[in-house]
Formats: sequence, structure tokens, C-alpha cells
Amino acid sequence: MKIKNIVLPALFVAASASFSACDKEFLELQPRGTELEDNFYKNEEQLFQGLVSVYDVMQWGTSGGYTMKMPLLTVASDEAHAGGSDASDQPTWVRWDNFTIDPFISPAPGIWQKNFTGIYRANLLLSKLENATGIDPAFSSRAAAEAKALRAYFYFDLMRFFGNVPLITKAIPTSELYSQKQAAPADVYAQIEKDLQEARAVLPPTIPANEKGRLSKWAATAILGKVIMFRNDNARMAEAAALFNEVNTQGNYRLLDNFGDIFNPANKFNTESILEIPHSNLSSWGDWGWVNGGEGNVAPQFIGADGYNGPDFASGWGFAPVSLDLVNALQGDPRFEHTIIDGNALRAEGATYNERYQNTNYFIRKYAPVKDYRHTGAGNPELNWPINEIEIRLADTYLLEAEAIVRSGGDISRAKMLLDAVRARVGLPSVPPTLENIYRERQLELATEGHRFFDLVRTGRAAAVLGPLGFKANKNEVLPIPQQEIDLTKGVLQQNRNY
Repeated sequence: MKIKNIVLPALFVAASASFSACDKEFLELQPRGTELEDNFYKNEEQLFQGLVSVYDVMQWGTSGGYTMKMPLLTVASDEAHAGGSDASDQPTWVRWDNFTIDPFISPAPGIWQKNFTGIYRANLLLSKLENATGIDPAFSSRAAAEAKALRAYFYFDLMRFFGNVPLITKAIPTSELYSQKQAAPADVYAQIEKDLQEARAVLPPTIPANEKGRLSKWAATAILGKVIMFRNDNARMAEAAALFNEVNTQGNYRLLDNFGDIFNPANKFNTESILEIPHSNLSSWGDWGWVNGGEGNVAPQFIGADGYNGPDFASGWGFAPVSLDLVNALQGDPRFEHTIIDGNALRAEGATYNERYQNTNYFIRKYAPVKDYRHTGAGNPELNWPINEIEIRLADTYLLEAEAIVRSGGDISRAKMLLDAVRARVGLPSVPPTLENIYRERQLELATEGHRFFDLVRTGRAAAVLGPLGFKANKNEVLPIPQQEIDLTKGVLQQNRNY
């Protein structure tokens, strides 16, 4: 099946919709009738709906093209190919897969649009909270902390994807949207860190069962640690290690005994999950014109084997077939069966599927379209996969702390313990805590979860690993600024180098 790209100017979309319908496990936003912005945000219920609208953007899988974080970043790395029906199915995926993206054809518009929409909504909510009267201070303080952490989350993605973006920290009139110049990257990162430090000082350390999906102190702390790691300054590695140590030792989290249980759709918000984006089929969404209006995860539909008929899984569309490089890297590793679906083995048992573009007969397992979770109610099943996205988990922060310790000359015994814990969970023996071993462990432990591309970029290994696939140093570390955004600003925005 070919999927249409949806292209809209990012800042226009951000400004034209204050919130969308949302049915999360802890959040339900159902605006009744039409209320002007000036007449809204008058009480806690309305302010909470405004907070929901900021969280809602985290779920988005399509804005100016299909830009689901996990499969798209997996395709950008050496873990998978673009796939689909042919090279014209999702050309932006194909272009990033072989690093032939340009300002006109790339996943950039959707990523830019999504994150600036989140920032716009966070800024709007913060302005309303600041001026609200008669609101419980505890409610206001927590909501503001969440909005700041979410703003930082969206800006961190923008910096990783683009490197040079405008810095907007307040609600601005529509007339000013296209006069925003790019800020110095150091200034953007300073704001990200400021937001996260202020947020983690207020956010609760634990989240009640009926609020799962809201940000905790430890989620904000983990994001802050990742921000410092991505800046790749060895002088700050001890600081990053200390932040991850806070997360890893505070007692709310533990590694699951069974690696395969982490991604079981029935095991949402497990003890290893630090930042998890919830999805549900409660809205029974059926509108392909605005996929983001639903609460389902579209990624499982994309990565499943096309026309699949067999046990365990439902049919998908054959995107992101796993590369033989990753297959070979995981050979003999106990995590293989929980990371990769072996289509050859399934065929040997009688299953059938269609071989699509760039087929390797291997498919992503961690977020696969599990047959038991295919939606059977109203709405399109393809849009209603209730499979959550685990964006940060404990093994990730264990390995980042180990890396930061080694790079800062810290306690090597602590780094060894962290690395060994991740390996011991799957029955692998101890290895020395060298950077090479830690990077290798991240590759295998976190495969297809969307970490690999950014890991290669932040550690300066992207050109060596991805060069044979077309990656060019001093260019492909970031995406081009969408040409439509440059055109709309009449040249106020400047294109990234070498594009």
C-alpha cells in the first residue's frame, strides 16, 4: 500500500490548533463546542486540557509525511532499510536511508512541524498558567513543570534533527511566526537545560497508576542527562554520570528478568520504563486525513510483513526491513528473537507474506503488529494499534552512565557493574567496561529503538559506520531545514551547511 504524504507549513499548523482530541490512559480531552482561546484556560479543568494538548503531540506519527520516531530513525541508521512497496512509496524514508535527502525531499517537514507544534502549545499553556487566578498552587506548579519539560523534550529533538532552529519561549502572535531567526545552538541548549532543571525540581518522583504517561522527576532527569551526552563534551561527562546515577539508584526502576517482557504490549509502563508514550484504540480513529487525531500507534502497521498470514502477527506494509548488518551483529545473542522476526523461519512453519522493496526477510520485532492487539472495533485497524513507545528505559540509562563514567575517568568498578547488569540479564558474561564494549552493548541492547543513529552522530562514529551507505560528514549529521519553511520566512531561516 502506498501512503500519501501530508505537507503543511509547520508554524501555521502550530498556531491554528490549540489542542486536539485525546484519549490516553490518564488523560481524556473532549472539547464540547467551540471556545475561543481568550475564553478558555479559565479553570483547572481547562488548563489541564491544555496540558493534555501538549502531551498529545508526543504521540504524533505524521505531520508533513510519516515520521514515526522509532522506525524512521532505525531506517536512518544501519539497522534497517526503507522498504515499502517501491522507492516511490515513502521517498523521504528512501532518501534518508541512502542519504540523498535535500531541502525539498526529506522527513524534515514533519519533524519540524511536530516539534514546533509541541513548543507552541507548551508556551501557550505557560502563559495561561502565569496569568490564571484562583488556581491551586500545587496544580499550577506541576503543570508548569510538565510544560517546561515537554518544551525541552521537543527542543532537544529539534536540535538533534536540525542543529539550528529558532528559540521561542513565549506565546507570540501569528504575525511574528515567520520572522523568527535561528538562535545560537548554545543558547537553545541552555534553555533546554534550564527548563529541565526547573522541571525536575518540581515533578513528582513517582506517578500514580491512573496518571501513567505523565512526566516524573526521573524522566526529566534522564532527558537532561541525554542532552549533556549529546553535546559530547568530555568536561561534562561527570555531570552526566551523576544525573544518570540519580535515575539508576533511586529505587523506582529495575531491569526486568525477561528481556522479551519489555516490549510485550500487555506489559505497559513496566519497571524498566522511564519515558513511555502511551497509545490506545479507545478513540477508534478512522480519518486518514488527520492521522494524529487518533491515539493509536501507526508504526506497527508500517513495519509488519506485507500480506502476512501466519502465527503471532498481523499483516503490515513491509517498511523498515531489518538490515543484514544488524542480523549478523545479533547472531548468537539471546536478544535476537526479541529484536528481529526471522521471516525465513516463519515460512518454514507455513507462514506467507509478500516480499517488498529492499526485502531481507527480517522484520522489527520490538514494536511488531501483534495479532492479538489488532483493533476490531470501529475505525481503521491500521490507525489504532494500542502499542506504547518506550523512549527511555533503564538499560539505556545504565549504559549511558557507564559511558559517562569511562569518559570522565570515574569509578570504573561502577561502570563495570552497570555494563555487566545489562549483559547478565540475558545470560551474557562480563566484559571490560571499555567505550568500545559499551557502544557495542548499546547497539545490541537497544537495536531498532531509535537510538543508534543519534549514538553514532554524538560519538563521532557516523561517517565511519554509515559512510558506506552514503552518509557525508559535516552534512548528514542533521537534516536540512525544510525548504517550505525557508520560503515562508522569505530567507529569515538559513539552510544547514552543505544542503
